[in-house]
Amino acid sequence: MSNKVYFFRSMKAALPLLALLGGLAQPAGAYQLKDDAGHVSEWSAPPQRIVSMVPSLTETVCALGACARLVGVDRYSNHPPQVAALPKLGGIDDSNIETIVALRPDVVLVSPSSRMAERLQALGLKVVTLESKSYADVRRVLGKTAQLLAVQDTDRLWRGIEAGVGAAAQSLPPAARSARVYYEVASGPYGAGESSFIGEIIARLGARNIIPASMGPFPKINPEFVVRANPDVIMVGSRDAEGITARPGWERISAVRRQQICVFSREEGDVLVRPGPRLAEAAQIMARCLREHSGGGDKSGTPR
Repeated sequence: MSNKVYFFRSMKAALPLLALLGGLAQPAGAYQLKDDAGHVSEWSAPPQRIVSMVPSLTETVCALGACARLVGVDRYSNHPPQVAALPKLGGIDDSNIETIVALRPDVVLVSPSSRMAERLQALGLKVVTLESKSYADVRRVLGKTAQLLAVQDTDRLWRGIEAGVGAAAQSLPPAARSARVYYEVASGPYGAGESSFIGEIIARLGARNIIPASMGPFPKINPEFVVRANPDVIMVGSRDAEGITARPGWERISAVRRQQICVFSREEGDVLVRPGPRLAEAAQIMARCLREHSGGGDKSGTPR
């Protein structure tokens, strides 16, 4: 066998490995992305016209330096401030399909709960479905979005997030690390479990979550469960706080009796419930709540 034939056969055998290492087996001028719905899309160049129908993905695109590529967002995307000038395209249940198509996007970013993906694909648009429930999911989606945008900032951005979460944990006095926390993400009630990104931040702060991982990331719970768990601190957004202390039996909960309830403003709530690049800011907000209810430290901020 000639050296030339051997070389080409060897290269052919190595192509799968090269593809894993850097996509070297990809056809020139094209690349693919497999989303969280298992759908594979292909582009000949990085998308330059992006519609984001998920606030956390809007924030991720901007954190990766590609805010200028956004041509439209959902009605809830409000950060960073420059997205306020973009066309608002509705929400999960009432997306403005005609306007999305008219914007001629190279890609539309949606969540798995969106009902528009199949319709948009049928109209010839490329749709990428991404979802973050856990802390690890946030990092994975950050990487997927960076791959889609063909940018290289993920490691730097993630190191900053981790450093910010760590700093928030370091800011807490020892008493706060024994607090038992109930975080209500929505009326229903739905709580943030240990396996959710919110629950993992609570754990990184050193506090204890009353909702175990076995119940799932964001389970709907029986209010009596919270009474039995008797949390020291309750965290809830202002949208869902009304009437929370009047629930049957909740007057017996330690957090209610001692008025250890953090009611987060709408702006803080947006930061806390979005699994994106503002995780460190979310950790700082929760840390401030725990400091305020541990007998020391900063008494500023809206939690009360």
